[in-house]
Amino acid sequence: MESILVGKAITTADGAQVHLLPKYGNRHGLVAGATGTGKTVTLMTVAEGFSRIGVPVFLADVKGDVSGLAVPGTLNEKLQERIEQIGIDGYAPEGSPTIFWDLYGKLGHPVRTTVSEMGPTLLARILELNDTQAGVLDIVFKLADDRGLLLLDLADLRALLNLVVEERKTVSTEYGLVSPQSVGAIQRALLRLDQEGGDRFFGEPALELADLMRTTTGGRGVVGILAADQLILKPRLYSSFLLWLLSELFENLPEVGDLDKPKLVFIFDEAHLLFDDAPGSLQQRIEQVVRLIRSKGVGVYFCSQFPDDVPSNILGQLGNRVQHALRAFTPRDQKAVKTAAETFVSNPNLDVAQTLSKLGTGEALVSTLQDKGVPMPVEHTLVAPPRCRMGAITEAERAQVRAGSPVGAKYDNAVNRESAAELLARRAEAATGQAGAPAAKGAKDAVQEEDGGMGKAVNEWLFGTKRRQGVVQAAGKQAARTITNRIVRGLLGGILK
Repeated sequence: MESILVGKAITTADGAQVHLLPKYGNRHGLVAGATGTGKTVTLMTVAEGFSRIGVPVFLADVKGDVSGLAVPGTLNEKLQERIEQIGIDGYAPEGSPTIFWDLYGKLGHPVRTTVSEMGPTLLARILELNDTQAGVLDIVFKLADDRGLLLLDLADLRALLNLVVEERKTVSTEYGLVSPQSVGAIQRALLRLDQEGGDRFFGEPALELADLMRTTTGGRGVVGILAADQLILKPRLYSSFLLWLLSELFENLPEVGDLDKPKLVFIFDEAHLLFDDAPGSLQQRIEQVVRLIRSKGVGVYFCSQFPDDVPSNILGQLGNRVQHALRAFTPRDQKAVKTAAETFVSNPNLDVAQTLSKLGTGEALVSTLQDKGVPMPVEHTLVAPPRCRMGAITEAERAQVRAGSPVGAKYDNAVNRESAAELLARRAEAATGQAGAPAAKGAKDAVQEEDGGMGKAVNEWLFGTKRRQGVVQAAGKQAARTITNRIVRGLLGGILK
């Protein structure tokens, strides 16, 4: 199988080409170097190389220039000179099959997942919750599972939080203490996430992993590019999303062992954001995923300024290394140079530490895994240029790529099916209706009694009740008594006379 050309060694006299072997592409890698030394171009070369041999690639576009992978480059005199110097056969400008993604849905197809799929651990990290608040979030997820309530979007999560507050005593007894202050803190964090546009990330249709692992009918791997120029301003959301995606790949893909080439290459730019402020349990999870995901056929490539941005227990698992220049201006820089030099297989013809600080743009120290997985001695390498455009594309070009996307109809329109928020709202409405029916009947009777009260009083006053006589009855009796008395008096008077 065709290997991926990384560049040409300039350490040795013969100037052999340096390749990355597809068979060991799932043994992960690292691209590091100071700003402006050529890391992005190297990433594009690697991504394009995997695509050409039929391996899908997913990477984040932090600065906007990775989008150039979608369109052919332009030959110029400087580029032609580099091509001849490296000895690239059959070089011709071309773009790679590309799908643009965007959590905000502006520069690419929306990327969504459900709250349940994200899980409480990563969601707590996105919301920047403390341990107590994260514990409450665990309870909310457990309550949703026990009651069969779907957590799809943030509205569902808010509905569950309100339910926890309403049933706080019962929930605290069954699941653990829940304080209104912790619930309030979570709600405020959700509000901040809403204001940052993160609410668009949660919902349906959720991203299907198969759409990240597409190949064309011609056998090219499709390159998925995540627009991250705005997302990178929310580092925890950015890193948690990529970690979630990596975890989804790990949990859902079957074991395949070592293949002739990876099933997917996952490139994690600005890798230091993944590990900054990450608790020990999360770092342990990352280490586990990186160590085991290669057996699922996935290669993970980290990109950062310094090699020590990646913890040593993970750095030791990255078999393919491309190290661009490091400027030893500060004590941190000097330490990074020393760390980088120690991670390479030594080359007797090369002083690694000294060379690192003198590398020019487009040059790097490269060591890749060769036969039997043995790393090659580090080589001072002239990195090969990609065939695509080395720069950003225009809005019209992006729109044209999106118009031809095979997944646009599937993801561009959101779906809001019944879930926890709707179900709890309907239950509350039904409960209110049932409780309101007797009250409404009683109110009606009261109104009728109030309306008929005056007439009833008048009626009783005129005609009386069983216990007392009314005015009419009394007047009738009085009239009868008067007439009778008159008759009696008349009769008696006549008799007496």
